Amino acid sequence: MKIVLAYSGGLDTSVILHWLKEKYQATVIAFIADVGQGEDMLAVARKASDTGADKVHLVDLKEEFVREYVFPAVKANAVYEGAYLMGTSLARPVIAKYLAQVARKEGAAAVAHGATGKGNDQIRFELTIAALEPELKVIAPWREWSFTSRADLFEYAEKRGIKLPITRDKPYSIDANLMHVSYEGGILEDPWNEAPADIFQMTVSPEEAPDEAEYVEIEFDKGAPTACNGEELSPAALLERLNSIAGRHGIGRVDIVENRFLGMKSRGIYETPGVTLLQPAHRAVESLAMDREAMHLRDSLIPKFAELVYNGFWHSPEMKALLAFFDATQEEIRGTARLKLYKGGVWVVGRKSPGSLYSPDAVSFDTIGSFNGTDAAGFIRLNALRLSLNRSLRWDG
Repeated sequence: MKIVLAYSGGLDTSVILHWLKEKYQATVIAFIADVGQGEDMLAVARKASDTGADKVHLVDLKEEFVREYVFPAVKANAVYEGAYLMGTSLARPVIAKYLAQVARKEGAAAVAHGATGKGNDQIRFELTIAALEPELKVIAPWREWSFTSRADLFEYAEKRGIKLPITRDKPYSIDANLMHVSYEGGILEDPWNEAPADIFQMTVSPEEAPDEAEYVEIEFDKGAPTACNGEELSPAALLERLNSIAGRHGIGRVDIVENRFLGMKSRGIYETPGVTLLQPAHRAVESLAMDREAMHLRDSLIPKFAELVYNGFWHSPEMKALLAFFDATQEEIRGTARLKLYKGGVWVVGRKSPGSLYSPDAVSFDTIGSFNGTDAAGFIRLNALRLSLNRSLRWDG
């Protein structure tokens, strides 16, 4: 039997690789997705081999991840429950897509992942597999083995000499990619505890940020970011540049309690510096170039889009339809936004677009221009009619 494991080199998948070989007496192939974790990925691949992987596939997915997943979410202005930009949620479908491809290439009967039985990632992985390669068996060790805690995993690893990237005193669950870093577990499970200052990897604290503000200009074409400060960059390179700029100003930290798809609430700490700049910049260009009713209709669908991403339905018919609609709304979204960054804050201070619908002549207080203000009287009377009828015919006053 061949099993392809989505391997990260962390505590869970390090133990799982060894456990799969013991449990199933199987050939275990480690699949490593480089989505911009910021690690030495060749070292991760060597660690997989040292831990017992019979074969290792390392695939660079950074450009595809940003271009096909992160930027569509930026076009949608997607936010889950008002705060979470979904860095983990967006990475899972591309990782699972290639996990399935490697399994097909290797003739494997099963794939495995390290998501826990309580988390969202098991759903995201398995819904993607069901949509793309439904004949594959999915092995989820956290739903099978007798271990009940991460302490059990530490003990298993120590007995078998498996090297781990974390220690018992800092047992945080960390997920990193080019879009963000997330932190869960340990003392963070008490939502009253402030996150330790030393856990953050992408951002400085706002208190330690420069005392001088910095301005950054971001260009968009058809809603997708294309350049920073006049320099055109590939999607991954652009996001990496924005991460660096925002990170040194302490921008992009979020501490939330969110609702998991399975029903429980969980507390997460997130750093998403670059996309925290892209969101207001994109909105700023849209404010000039996007039709009002198209914008309002799109905005009404943002919660649904975010829910689908968060819950793992990227490869679903409804998501395909939404992505096509959002792309249609972005056809004329071209232009540049200028942002001011300072001590953890970001403000839009300028925006321009060659397709701007903004008319100084129509809106100016200094001149009447082409707009006939007397037309507003009839417009108001017509919109007020139902209000007046409600008052006079149904209310006693």
